Amino acid sequence: MASRSLIPFLVAMMLLTGVCNTLLTKYQDNQCVRNCGPDDNPRKRAFFNQPVLQTAQMFIGEMGCWLVVGLMALWRRFKGSAPEDRGYQAVDTEENGDAEAAPQADDRTKLLHTGPSILRGYRVALLALPAICDICGTTLMNAGLLMVAASIYQMTRGALVLFVGLFSVVFLKRHLHLFQWLSLVGVVLGVAVVGLAGAIWPDEKPENSIGQPEEDSATDGGLSDAARAIVGVLLIAGAQIFTATQFVLEEYLLERSTIDPIRVVGWEGIFGFSVTLLAMLVLHATIGSTEAGKYGYFDIVEGWRQMTENKQVLISSFLIMISIG
Repeated sequence: MASRSLIPFLVAMMLLTGVCNTLLTKYQDNQCVRNCGPDDNPRKRAFFNQPVLQTAQMFIGEMGCWLVVGLMALWRRFKGSAPEDRGYQAVDTEENGDAEAAPQADDRTKLLHTGPSILRGYRVALLALPAICDICGTTLMNAGLLMVAASIYQMTRGALVLFVGLFSVVFLKRHLHLFQWLSLVGVVLGVAVVGLAGAIWPDEKPENSIGQPEEDSATDGGLSDAARAIVGVLLIAGAQIFTATQFVLEEYLLERSTIDPIRVVGWEGIFGFSVTLLAMLVLHATIGSTEAGKYGYFDIVEGWRQMTENKQVLISSFLIMISIG
């Protein structure tokens, strides 16, 4: 387990990489990928619009955690220490008023792992469940980010704490105090204000994105800017249900396992990418390859071309993978 003194640093880095991930994803969405020449009609320029591919690249970044696992194993071998000598230890979530309670908290934490580990052997496939929740949540959020500003996207994700709190009480039998419930209500009201602001002052798109060609019209359905903002906020807020389910599942599994969290991320990357790739192939064959689905979310051939032939999109993809991992 990481030293308690490192926890503030880890939390700060989590926030920093999360912000970088959001800004880089929005940067991708603003890159012109078709009809971008100086002689082309500016009103027919199309921008990168592939939330499914963006979900796949997220899982590739998570799979990169296996590189860290390998490097850690080499380091342990070089130092001559026993690998995984202590295993995963959960951070104590109880409020302790003094230092004397620390040994008791440590004993309470150790009791979590007195039984057999759930995530052992073939049962590690249980991590496919939170990975599937991650697929649904991330894809919906990426689709919503296409319709709103990055700042509104980031603030709307605050609805996550409400669903995590509710699911923790219902499924994990946690107890929340009155001030915690009041805080959750305040967060919900804040998200509502953000959604209203997005509808009143919608995201300003680049000038040359006005009047996209007919093949791209399916991605916005001909909605007004205010309607697009509302739909985007609803997609992002609704995605937090899947993300909260993912968090609760992960907490349930980790409390009953000794697997390192970094391995959990790596396994979720493998399962998530496998399911996403399978879904991409099926959706491309049934929708993306048709005339109606051309240039849409599920046209994987076009999406791959846009990603590999556009330098800005390709570089930002690698940076997103690094920020995720």
